Parts: sequence; C-alpha cells; structure tokens
Amino acid sequence: MSGIMDSVDQRTNLAGQNRLELLLFNLNGAQIFGINVFKVCEVIRTPRLIRMPHANPVVTGVAHIRGNTIGVIDLSLAISGRPLEDLQTSSVIVTEYNRSTQGFLVRAVDRIVNLNWQEIMSPPSGATGSAYLTGVTRVDNRMVQIIDVEKVMAELQSVDGVGVSSDSLTMQAGAEQRHVLVVDDSVVARRQVTGALDRLGLRSTVAKNGEEALDLLKAWSKQPEGTPFNELLMVISDIEMPRMDGYTLTTEIRKDSLLKDLHVLLHTSLSGIFNKEMVTRVGADDFLAKFAADELGSKVIARLEAAAAA
Repeated sequence: MSGIMDSVDQRTNLAGQNRLELLLFNLNGAQIFGINVFKVCEVIRTPRLIRMPHANPVVTGVAHIRGNTIGVIDLSLAISGRPLEDLQTSSVIVTEYNRSTQGFLVRAVDRIVNLNWQEIMSPPSGATGSAYLTGVTRVDNRMVQIIDVEKVMAELQSVDGVGVSSDSLTMQAGAEQRHVLVVDDSVVARRQVTGALDRLGLRSTVAKNGEEALDLLKAWSKQPEGTPFNELLMVISDIEMPRMDGYTLTTEIRKDSLLKDLHVLLHTSLSGIFNKEMVTRVGADDFLAKFAADELGSKVIARLEAAAAA
C-alpha cells in the first residue's frame, strides 16, 4: 500500500501532455471506479473512526491522520445509497479537493493506470448512476467509472442547485454585453460558475470538455457574425476533463492565430503550487482553486474592468 503513491515526479510530468493517471478502486461490487491521482494525498488502511453526533449519514466518522482531523466519507453510500459492507478490510483514500482534505472509504484499492484523456469518454446520458460520473473508460477490457467527486462534496455540504454561496456578487456595468465560455465536465461545477456569472450580469455558454470547447471556439472565430465570439470576455476552464484537459485546451488556444489572445482562467479542484507553475507553462492567464464565489467574481470583475479600459 505504501508504494502506491511513489514516483510523484513522474506523475506530474504527465500534465500538459493530455494524460492522466487514475487510481482504481472497488466499492461494494465488482464495478471498478477511478479518481485522478493528482487529487490523492495517500492511501491507508481504515483507521479508527469516531462517529460525530448529527453528522451527515455519508460521513462514517472522523479520523486523526498525520496530525490532522479529517472527515471520512462512505463513497458507496454517497453515490448509491448502499453503505460499504466490510470496514475491517477497507481502505481510505485521502484526497484534497476544493481547498479541503477528506478521506473516501472504499472496499479495496486496485492500482494506478496511465491513460490519455482521449480514452476517457463522457458517461452515457440517462445511464444508471451516471449523475455521479464525469467519465468512463476501459482498462483491461473492463469498464471504469470516474467519480464526480465535486458533486459528492457539493451534496455533502448542502450546496444549493446553483452553488453560489455569497450574496456579494452584483450586476456589473457593461456585463450584459460580454460573454464567457465555461468548460467543465462536472455538472455541479458548471452550475456553480454559470450561477456566479449570472449574478454579475454576464451571458455564458458551457462546454463539457476541452475538445468540445476548442471546436466551438474555432467555429465561432471563423464565422463570428451571429456568435458570441466578438463579445467573448474570457474562457473559464477546468483542468481535468475527458477527451482534452484544460492544459491542452490552453495550449491549443495559444497556437491558433484567431484564438491566441483569449483570456484563459484555469479553475480547478486540483490545488497546489504545481498547478500555478503549469499556468505559466501552458500560457494561461490565471489560476483559481475551486470553489469560492467571491474570488471567482473578483477575477471576472477584474477582467471586465481591464477589457473596458482597453
């Protein structure tokens, strides 16, 4: 188990190459699930869990790990309504999402696999359980379902349907004349961002991955009349997405003569210094860890003001 998080340097070199590594695991059944290794801090055997009174039922308890007290979430209960059956042989995947650290209780951790984002497909619409997935792929001819952890966390934190947690976002002068392209594979993240933009008075279009966004931008740029292209204020993009990640999307935007001057904000649950360094490497204009409505609003307002001054 201790070796599963080795070779971090090799893993970080995948960024910008449209590749990822998935940590594969099982819950109650034979189905294989996965999450991006970049979000994983460590994997441990399930420690002693202390049940907290009045806690959300999906929070099995809290654990003291390396001097920190973190909540441990029963991932099976959260996405299927069925609690994990055997805690004696279970493991906890300790992760960092959206500025917080938490553990996910799983039955067993399998291994790490190296994939190209092109191999990750959007989940079939209407499929059972697809509401908690951001993508699907195949490994050794078996289907792997990639968990939408942002949706799990949003529901746990009782975020409303829009996800804007601040009333400080108000209509901005001239915003109605501007447009923003929002790129994210998580339905919760898309609602959070577009909800914040709505409060600022901005119009928006959404794309579910970098490939879809790039196709849309190229189509708009070639025939801008009747499209939002000439009013496009900025692109707000997630980093990890099926088909094409945010790093690769940014690189492709900078390579295109008609798109290269677009303002790109990478907005991601992958936090840390490494991601800020990658912003410069791929040519993005800014980086923001998810999700704080006030901070996102400040970034967008600053961009509005800069565009008005120009």
